[in-house]
Amino acid sequence: MTARVATCHCGLLQLRCSGDPAKISMCHCRDCQRRTGSLFSVAAFFPREGVALAAGSAQSFRRPSASGHDVTFHFCADCGSNLWWEPDRMPHLSGVAVGAFADPNFPMPEQAVWCEDRHAWLDLPPAIAAHARNPVKRA
Repeated sequence: MTARVATCHCGLLQLRCSGDPAKISMCHCRDCQRRTGSLFSVAAFFPREGVALAAGSAQSFRRPSASGHDVTFHFCADCGSNLWWEPDRMPHLSGVAVGAFADPNFPMPEQAVWCEDRHAWLDLPPAIAAHARNPVKRA
């Protein structure tokens, strides 16, 4: 089984993710822009049971999301890096910041969400499915 380790900026907080991500998503919502200080966030979503704290202790912050569901973010109390989050909208998945893996070979996102908030000058690769908001869940 594949295991990846995501690490905060200072290295004190580490997260072990087992298996392959269920999905990889790029989010352009304004909340993610503010949270990352960038134009978007890229998250690998793993089954929650496959995500475990490997080192350090995390602080948490809970807020409503653009989709109307709360999200709990976990971050390093020392350097402030936001390492992973648990969206109430997807209670079976944990989102992990792809940049925290520091792996240039990590697979690219298959979708981009909240593209209605995307900066107009940012072009997406054609292989990424773009959604104005979150895609509608199918039964």
